[in-house]
Parts: sequence; C-alpha cells; structure tokens
Amino acid sequence: MSIYDIQVQTIQGEEQSLAAYKGKVLLIVNTASACGLTPHYKGLQALYEQFKDRNFTVLGFPCNQFASQEPGTNEEIAQFCELNYQVSFPMFAKVDVKGEHAHPLFTYLVSNATEPYHTGDIEWNFVKFLVDADGQVVKQYSARTEPADIASDIEKLLA
Repeated sequence: MSIYDIQVQTIQGEEQSLAAYKGKVLLIVNTASACGLTPHYKGLQALYEQFKDRNFTVLGFPCNQFASQEPGTNEEIAQFCELNYQVSFPMFAKVDVKGEHAHPLFTYLVSNATEPYHTGDIEWNFVKFLVDADGQVVKQYSARTEPADIASDIEKLLA
C-alpha cells in the first residue's frame, strides 16, 4: 500500500484519492480552529504560497480529538480558514487522527515516518508530516514546530 492508494474526503464532501497529488511534495497537517496553535494556518499558507508553483502543496485535515478545539462543521471550518487566514491550500473533511477510528491516512503517516524523524503518536493539533514526491514520509514534526522552520526541508526536496 502507498499513500496514493488512500481515499480522503474534501471539505466540500467529495471523495478524492491522494493519487491526485502524485509527484508533489506534501505537508500534511491535522488542524484546529480554536487552538493556541491555530495561527500556524498563517505559516502554512505562507509555505503554500512560497512553494506551490514548484510541485508542493499543504493538505489540511481538521480534527476535534484534542480538547474539542475543532467543534465546527466542515462548512464552518472552511469559512473560518478563508476569512481569518486566507487559506487557499486544500482542506479536507474533519477526521480522527489517532485511536480506534483514526483515518487510514494518519495511521499510514505515523507508521511510515522513519527514525530519527518519527515523533511517535500524534500528540496535538498541527502535527506536520513531510512527504516527498515519491510518496515517502520523510519527516514528522511536532505540533509546536513553526511552519517557517520546515521551509529548508521542503526546499531540499524540491531541489
């Protein structure tokens, strides 16, 4: 199984295969709108703007598993992201990222992040996974890692 075999649902409710992103470097993030780290949306959007013309994208997956910090509907989340952070990178339907009902994407990401870049379980909102253009999980970043601090790793993969 590869990351490209995984099906996801867009924030508008459409089924989509991650195969649509084959050949792109991806930064996959579990997000939340009512978290102390919510301003990471600004940094994620900046990375997207900086690298989007070079086969890179950010994929945002809202999650309400951590202190109920993403209580809204998919429509409310999309509006919040657009109005407050001008998010234009792809956002997806709310998912669980750990536990019994974890979305297969996040199960895959956690189990395929390699040492020493594997931080273990998803500890909070805004854990970030960098995936290379071949679909390999390159690195897992903690929730507190600022998006700007990932730019050099993205640059290396796009070189």
